[in-house]
Amino acid sequence: MSVPGEDSHFIMAPEVRVKELYKIKIEEKNPRNAAVLMLFYPKEDLTHLALILRPVYVGVHSGQVALPGGKVEELDKDYQSAALRETWEEIGVQSDVIDVLKHLSKVYIPPSNFWVHPFLGVTNDRPDFVLQEEEVAKVIEVSIEQLLNENSVTKRNLSTSYAENIEVPSFELNGYVVWGATAMMLSELKVLLKQALEL
Repeated sequence: MSVPGEDSHFIMAPEVRVKELYKIKIEEKNPRNAAVLMLFYPKEDLTHLALILRPVYVGVHSGQVALPGGKVEELDKDYQSAALRETWEEIGVQSDVIDVLKHLSKVYIPPSNFWVHPFLGVTNDRPDFVLQEEEVAKVIEVSIEQLLNENSVTKRNLSTSYAENIEVPSFELNGYVVWGATAMMLSELKVLLKQALEL
């Protein structure tokens, strides 16, 4: 099954971000690459997804909900390897227990000038999470049912690194507001899951 791509990202992108993405020539900005993992696992007879809460720090993504992942390093042989390495470093899930199923569409993040490459992976058992405290304040375990629930989609007025008090499409998951690039990637995941459920 092909991935839904950019259109599914724009469902959860702030209007100002969509306009910016249409206007800029990304490759001319020489963006860096990052990779993240959407990790599925069983918990209490339901499939869950692991999100992380970033600690509060001086930086673009302070205190935000994200997917485990980070910058691609020279030692990584490809984007998938980077996503698996970062998942091990940040939440302590070893790559040999993860079955990577799919590479989803990359997302550009203007404030940090990164192309982010998301991967979908699964484990047979709920991981015993071990947090890298400098990078992760908490693991947020979200059931797939909650992600697919249309009542989880909302709009919030937020001040971001690129605009003050703008209306931002977001997910509200386990009481946390998920917006920006993470929400855009989860939007593609949601479309993909709904397509699979219709087969």
